[in-house]
Amino acid sequence: MSAGARRLLRSTLRTRRRPFVRLAGWSLVQAVPALLSGLLVARAVDDGFLSDRVAEGLGWLGVLAVATLVGAWGTRQTTLQLAEVVEPFRDDLVGLVTTGTLHRSARLGRPPDTAGVARLTEQVEIARESYGAVVMFAQTFAVTAVSVLIGLTALDPALLLLVLPPLVLGLTLFLLALRALAARQRAVVLADEAIAEQVSAVTDGLRDVTACGAEPVVRHRVGARIDTAADAARSLARLTALRTAALGVGGWLPVVLILAGTPWLLRGGVTTGGILGALTYLSQNLQPALQNFVRGVGASGLWLLVTTARILETTAPQPGTSTATSSPRPPSSTHPTRSAPDARPSGSLATSAGAAGAGGTAAGDSKERCPEDGRVELRGVSFGYAPSAEPVLRDLDLTLAPGTHLAVVGPSGAGKSTLAALIAGVLRPQTGEVRLGGVPVSSPDPAPAPDPYRLSRSRVLIPQEAYVFTGTLRENLSYLHPTVTPADLDAAVDAVGATPLIERLGGYDAPVDPARLSAGERQLIALVRALLPPARLVLLDEATCHLDPAAEAVAEHAFAARPSTLIVCAHRISSALRADLVLVLDGPRHHLGTHDRLMTDCALYRDLIGHWNPLTPDTPDTPAPTASPSPTDIGGIRA
Repeated sequence: MSAGARRLLRSTLRTRRRPFVRLAGWSLVQAVPALLSGLLVARAVDDGFLSDRVAEGLGWLGVLAVATLVGAWGTRQTTLQLAEVVEPFRDDLVGLVTTGTLHRSARLGRPPDTAGVARLTEQVEIARESYGAVVMFAQTFAVTAVSVLIGLTALDPALLLLVLPPLVLGLTLFLLALRALAARQRAVVLADEAIAEQVSAVTDGLRDVTACGAEPVVRHRVGARIDTAADAARSLARLTALRTAALGVGGWLPVVLILAGTPWLLRGGVTTGGILGALTYLSQNLQPALQNFVRGVGASGLWLLVTTARILETTAPQPGTSTATSSPRPPSSTHPTRSAPDARPSGSLATSAGAAGAGGTAAGDSKERCPEDGRVELRGVSFGYAPSAEPVLRDLDLTLAPGTHLAVVGPSGAGKSTLAALIAGVLRPQTGEVRLGGVPVSSPDPAPAPDPYRLSRSRVLIPQEAYVFTGTLRENLSYLHPTVTPADLDAAVDAVGATPLIERLGGYDAPVDPARLSAGERQLIALVRALLPPARLVLLDEATCHLDPAAEAVAEHAFAARPSTLIVCAHRISSALRADLVLVLDGPRHHLGTHDRLMTDCALYRDLIGHWNPLTPDTPDTPAPTASPSPTDIGGIRA
């Protein structure tokens, strides 16, 4: 077990003492049957059945039944209390995974390790379940063992001579084997990770493997990793025999000793009921608790140690890498002192959507593939978030001519944000293809070194939660267009309606504290940021939801006035009234048309319009677009 894992587990115990104390308190209630069972059985036998007082014997057994019900209630409360101990530990691990992922993703020149993130996420869940099992088994065993020893002492101290030594010997044998078991378990985990990495590499390069005739080489490499994993699993299985030996010594040997020593115990004054009570303590309480402890710690405990250590190893910052140097900084002539380190992901929140996409071609390709215009094409696009889940979008065909203003509407969960992410290249469709300007959105080259902002001139996606980083207001606004002129910056601020905000914050060179901005103010900054670069496609995914209706109308008109294609995932139906075309999503079903056509042909759209009260419209009267291309010029949709 690594030092980091030990520190993390000790920190968890130290900082959450109160939940552990409450858990221990309910464990004492849970242990009431373990404390009283042997004593009550002894009284029932000695004072009841052997004394020809059957009613009294049954009465003592009735008390045992009540004690069992009390223990069951304590077990329920202990299980409920366990969540207060386990969930904060899971949150700590999720924080480590998130931080480590951001560190790795921020290192320039490195692709996002999506497979690594998936493995870490799985390991977090394994660690969470293992932690809960270990806490429950360890605490239950400790309370039960103490209760049994107290009960045996109350029956006759001589019984401890036959129970305590083998119990201590069995626990010692198990704890000595635990370190070797942890090493074997770590080898199994590393072997599984090596198989996953090799299979991922083969999958990504399957076409090249086939083209080069390298199947035997790949088969040998994958087979070698599988053999290593099998050897590690066999080694772990052989060592688990020590767990069985520890369970036999600590759980079964005391029973054998009491049975073999019964004549000696009877001569020493131990009653028949006392011997039966001792056997009850061992068979009904100590043995099950020890068995759960040995199996739980020997299985769940090993997974806890290994996965926690592995998470810490994988998420630790690499030597020589710091947060400040691994995060890209927006170019600027000056960089004032910041109150917090930069943390600006390059593929989200009003940055280049293409930078967040998957499947880009190699940066060294000599031929760059850039969209020629803002034409958007979807051909047979289907997408679901799980292979067995109902598709969010199914067989979607859509063509938008350059300069089209499209509003996407539909009930919550209909797939509006999913569609925006697919068009931006953030998600990849399960079937079909998405093209921008004749180029698949997943294929443009990563930006070459001389022009790191080329992708922001292809497409820009602004999600609902706008991102503002600590720095000057000018750096936030010009992040995607660092060479913007002061006049163009002023024009963009005025077009979006952000001039009062800029003045209130103290001008372009004023420092920005994101925590002091409202959600609407952050959205205004992100809208100006997205309006500056000459992007061929702009996607507003409820990017104005925190603005009032009048401010939203101003912002949408600013983007609609540009020659680029505009797609608005609308949270207010009034956005549809300003668009050339409206796409209505209802799960995998979809309808495309103008407002007037949909009012005639689409019942869902009429229903959405009906829920929008025209007596209190979302927006004031605004001029309609000066030139709306006909549906035949813009494109069509096929359900």
